[in-house]
Amino acid sequence: MGWGLSALTRLAGSKVVDRAGLRKPLEGLVTAGTRNGFRVAGAATRSFKSVQKLGKPARLTPAADTGLFDLTPSEDQQLIVETVTEFAAEQLRPAAADADAKLEAPEGLLSRAAELGISLVGIPEELGGVGTERSVVTNALVAEALAHGDLGLAVAVLAPSAVSTALVSWGDEQQQADYLPAFTGEHVPAAALALQEQKALYDPFKPATKARRTPKGYQLDGVKSLVPRATQAELFIVSADLEGRGPALFLVESSSAGVSIETEPAMGLRGAATGKLHLEHVNLPAGALLGGGKADVFADVVRLSRLGWAALAAGTAKAVLDYVVPYVNERVAFGEPISHRQAVAFSVADIAIELEGLRLVTLRAAARAEQGKPYAREVALARKLAVDKGMQIGNAGVQLLGGHGFVKEHPVERWYRDLRAIGVMEGAVLL
Repeated sequence: MGWGLSALTRLAGSKVVDRAGLRKPLEGLVTAGTRNGFRVAGAATRSFKSVQKLGKPARLTPAADTGLFDLTPSEDQQLIVETVTEFAAEQLRPAAADADAKLEAPEGLLSRAAELGISLVGIPEELGGVGTERSVVTNALVAEALAHGDLGLAVAVLAPSAVSTALVSWGDEQQQADYLPAFTGEHVPAAALALQEQKALYDPFKPATKARRTPKGYQLDGVKSLVPRATQAELFIVSADLEGRGPALFLVESSSAGVSIETEPAMGLRGAATGKLHLEHVNLPAGALLGGGKADVFADVVRLSRLGWAALAAGTAKAVLDYVVPYVNERVAFGEPISHRQAVAFSVADIAIELEGLRLVTLRAAARAEQGKPYAREVALARKLAVDKGMQIGNAGVQLLGGHGFVKEHPVERWYRDLRAIGVMEGAVLL
């Protein structure tokens, strides 16, 4: 009950509720929650096990295609985005510098983030969530809003949702029964995708991590890199080259024999507490294979992950724009604001233009994915823009602040470092 009431209470106390005219409905929901109670599951040190049996896997249906190209958020999406934006401004942004220095999120921050119920949006109602249809656009908007606070902490917050979304989309009935209840309870487990490897020009469709069949299932060997919250995670979705089949995805619990983890401090995303996942003769049951090892499932996971990174890049790029505009208007040189200089004004305008293009392509890719349409081309475009224009925007932010852009007193140097990760994660963009 504590989780549900905490989430509803936070939402009811949000300023955006009054602006949206939803005060009375939410107060009624809090009252109903108190009367009826919420499901509580999991513990800090959990053992994943089935708590229900399903006749078949639960899936979210594709969103309806209206036939119109309209990326305007719905009222529900707008409410969610405003609530998450408020959380990012009040919780993530103030904690970002400390998280960057200490290579971890401040104590309690991720628990407060879990109270937002982000994971529940992508989980069907019959499994304890609140989802009724695929919500790729909503997920992209949430990622963008969180990254406006801090990209590294946004990755840490969203990592469990990536795993729960994959389980909803491609998990079989047993996998959903074993793992998803934990993501709807009070203690949402730390979990992460482990697709990246420390290799020059890494191609996620050709992982060096190997999987071979055994009489009882599979055995994995390899090393995954830059895994968010690696030392805390209880569950990973690991990519590996399955002998005779090609790239496939496996569910690996951190408690499995042969699994070891080490910290991996990086140039950016330091708040995400990235680490290396070592897999040495890790034996898994036959039921650990996600999506039946199908090639299209693997491709979808990589594409949706890249789409998520594009949305994160858009959020951080927006943070750069929102920071430099007042700076150049208030910074005076030679008796006038530096924004009066044409070169400065053009640079700020370029940031705004490139940001808008990135957002539109990213949301178009998300909309097509949500409606069950082909979206590989749009994801490729979004990723290319996120890498090229994201770095361009980060660099412009540093340049516009001059010496201030190079020191930690201002956040643009951290945003620059974080944006550099977009071209590395889930494969080198040069491929």
